[in-house]
Amino acid sequence: MQRIVLFNKPFDVLSQFSDQEGRTTLSDYINIPEVYPAGRLDRDSEGLLVLTNDNALKHKLTDPQHKVSKTYWVQVEGDPDEQDLQPLREGLELKDGLTRPAKAKLIDPPSSLWPRTPPIRQRQHIKDSWVSLSISEGRNRQVRRMCAAIGYPVLRLIRYRVGSWTIDGIANGHYTEVSK
Repeated sequence: MQRIVLFNKPFDVLSQFSDQEGRTTLSDYINIPEVYPAGRLDRDSEGLLVLTNDNALKHKLTDPQHKVSKTYWVQVEGDPDEQDLQPLREGLELKDGLTRPAKAKLIDPPSSLWPRTPPIRQRQHIKDSWVSLSISEGRNRQVRRMCAAIGYPVLRLIRYRVGSWTIDGIANGHYTEVSK
């Protein structure tokens, strides 16, 4: 039987079930046998992580050839405007090559946002802003590197959507099982 688990991963949790260094892992939150993450979400990132026991689904979600779109809510340091986001929309050169064009737009702070522990660093005289960024590839720390490349370092990164699944209605640190 196919199982699909949508987990709203907290900050400082590894996207794996065990860790020799004793850090917090998925096993601290999820006790469902034989489901594994379809992709990764860095320890310092939050939000939607899809887990499944279906290898074909894992492959579809993670293989760049399938171009499954993922949307991130990105809190950046600074105050970008539409022109600043244009290089993200066109694709930009990173050390590992040109990125695919992304969908990028300025957004209000998400209303359903939970507090992060520890809180992000705040600078008294530097504004922060929120960007919605949708990409269809998943290079290592890609969203962070893309934002840094346009001069807006990431303060907080939350994956909101993978394909048609979102974190809507899933509290941070909780999960739900869905049928495909």
